[in-house]
Amino acid sequence: MLPCYVLLDLETTGSNPVLDRITEVAVMRVEQGEVVAKWSRLVNPGQRIPPFIQQLTGIDDAMVAGAPAFGEVLPELLAALDGAVLVAHNVRFDHGFLKQAAAREGVDLRVKTLCTVRLSRKLYPQARGHGLDAIMRRHGLHTTARHRAMGDVELLHQWLHIAQTELGPASVQTAALELLRGSASLPPHLETPVDDIPEASGVYLFYGEGEVPLYIGKSVRLRARVLSHFQADHRDARELRLAQEVRRVEWRETAGEFGALLLEMRLIKELQPLLNRQLRRERQLCAWRLAKDPVARPLLTLVRGDELDPRFFPQLYGCYRSKRQAVEALRALAQRHALCPQALGLESGKGRCFAQQIGQCKGVCCGLESAERHHARLLLALAAKRLRAWPYDGPVGLREHSPEQDRTEVHVFDQWRHLGTARCENDLAELMEGRREADSGGFDLDIYRLLLSRLAGAKGPPPDLIRLR
Repeated sequence: MLPCYVLLDLETTGSNPVLDRITEVAVMRVEQGEVVAKWSRLVNPGQRIPPFIQQLTGIDDAMVAGAPAFGEVLPELLAALDGAVLVAHNVRFDHGFLKQAAAREGVDLRVKTLCTVRLSRKLYPQARGHGLDAIMRRHGLHTTARHRAMGDVELLHQWLHIAQTELGPASVQTAALELLRGSASLPPHLETPVDDIPEASGVYLFYGEGEVPLYIGKSVRLRARVLSHFQADHRDARELRLAQEVRRVEWRETAGEFGALLLEMRLIKELQPLLNRQLRRERQLCAWRLAKDPVARPLLTLVRGDELDPRFFPQLYGCYRSKRQAVEALRALAQRHALCPQALGLESGKGRCFAQQIGQCKGVCCGLESAERHHARLLLALAAKRLRAWPYDGPVGLREHSPEQDRTEVHVFDQWRHLGTARCENDLAELMEGRREADSGGFDLDIYRLLLSRLAGAKGPPPDLIRLR
């Protein structure tokens, strides 16, 4: 298949490479198609093995009590991996545990990886399953030591032999090399193993030298989205810069797309990454407030910052990121509806305005139109720009659930402000207790627009709505 590769499998105390530990390592080194080394070692994890793991693997606390610690096995393992490609079923799991365990011993493990799950999908695209049990059933493989490290390694070795017999060695080698080339195209300075990135919803962060934030994005398939940046780096100047400068990728999983959108907005405004443009923090949002009295002058005044209180939104129109943007929008509205720039406060002076002289004002400034009629026309023109009142009598939660990740999140809002995201009942209680302080935070136009569209169903059905008291 490949000139030199190592089939590897681990047994562990759990699924978290940071908190859990390795209990068994099995290695089979293959060079030019021949097995040149094969061994397995029990490892003392330094922590108790949970009962359900003992039942699954057959490895209990007594078996590992006298076994060497991982640091004692590491030199032999590094020698086996030297110059080879690490091949494993769901290699992200094994590589993640090895990387963490080696780091605890002061070793920065760097090795090319090939996932046999991905290889199976590539070689047998018509097959329904690509887990080890599915492969065993499909190809009639047998072992007496399933869920023991060497038993699973031997299954992989059998499967690779069968795949080469059925499809030909050249086809298997080509598929393996294509998968490896996908890894080889990664940026030269990238330290993060991309196989560690999950295919889940969430936000990813690119950091450059000196931990400078370069770019923040979101996706419902994090790993695929991150890789797409690097695959397109020759076609886009921003992607090229990312590929040249990125040193580290960080990610944060969410229960779904809505949570990813919220988190992306917050992180971009907090961290101000160099290559994000659209969601930067607004320096000074502003909106127009309409006078109730038709004869008041000016009819519209600009309110900013703390005056943008959602409790008074029905009196406000439009929401702009600068005074210039607000004035330009109002001027265009006046021209489109033949409203008086002088009455609106766009021009100073008294008497007949210039717009009336050229036929673009119906004359409220010089008595040709009543103030009441002009005010009514202004209300109609502004109707679509009126800011929405908060439609609930208190805070609400939007619930998202991911069955694949077994993750539930409740995004809490009040008066169009995002108070936070709760992942458990304690989180929710803390958010509700701190609501008064959170209410003092500034209005966020992007959150307002996102929430408005989601509640209106413009982007599909909203997550479950929960009324909170």
